[in-house]
Amino acid sequence: MYPVVTNGRDVELREHQALDLYRLATLSAWRMTQGIYRFDPAVFEAIADTPVTGDLSHEILFRLPEWAVYVETPGLLYADEALHGFFAHLDFALDTGTAELRLLLDAEGALDPLALPLGPWSLSESIARTLAATGAEAVRAAPAAAGAGVRTVVKPLVSLLLYLCSQAAEIGDGTRRPANPQPKKTKRGPRLFQAEKPTAWDVGVRLGAALRRAYQAEQTRSPGDGTHPGPKPHIRRAHWHGFWSGPLEGQRRFGLRWLPPIAVNVESRDELPATVRRVQ
Repeated sequence: MYPVVTNGRDVELREHQALDLYRLATLSAWRMTQGIYRFDPAVFEAIADTPVTGDLSHEILFRLPEWAVYVETPGLLYADEALHGFFAHLDFALDTGTAELRLLLDAEGALDPLALPLGPWSLSESIARTLAATGAEAVRAAPAAAGAGVRTVVKPLVSLLLYLCSQAAEIGDGTRRPANPQPKKTKRGPRLFQAEKPTAWDVGVRLGAALRRAYQAEQTRSPGDGTHPGPKPHIRRAHWHGFWSGPLEGQRRFGLRWLPPIAVNVESRDELPATVRRVQ
């Protein structure tokens, strides 16, 4: 990508060239898979509203369903403009070699890159480091991103990605799963071929239906049982739950669960799914 941006010259990148480099890197990675992820509206709202706090390990992001993904973001704004969606993939910083989560924001009239440094710290710390970036590091955040408030923009997007990494079984209709391309034999040896066309993946359809039933029950059911007053029916807010597994003396692995909104004091035949899938 570097020769493309500099016209083959070995020169120091200017700011606009660096931004173009990040754009090209993201789009090139996505071209190989071309997956478009469309969240169920109820699930989208619940996950985007789930705060990214605590000691959530960055390692979970290495389990994206494809090398690069595009996630639609209906209703979200970026610099006061509609944010249609965003691309996301993992890469390394040119200057430090640090692993990064690269985001490319697809807004009305803008295609802006953002990068979150990943390391032995929490995702909240990654966001804080992006906010504190100066000099060469700041090039990874386009000016419009700073004006829009990086934290406000990034947190719901990271939550959406965490869901893709932790609840893969809710992607698609169960008959097929997103995957990276595999090398194919050719006369010139093994080769990777890009996807022939974009593929849309529905996310959280079953959970979204259950959420809507619970929300409806919350609005229609009266509190208590008529004899002893009880707490008002409500939906407890969703949250992330991270955990480590494996022997203390051996290689430990970080896992993540998204605990969906829970119906409290709501009686319904169609309750929210009680099964929480553990990431292996």
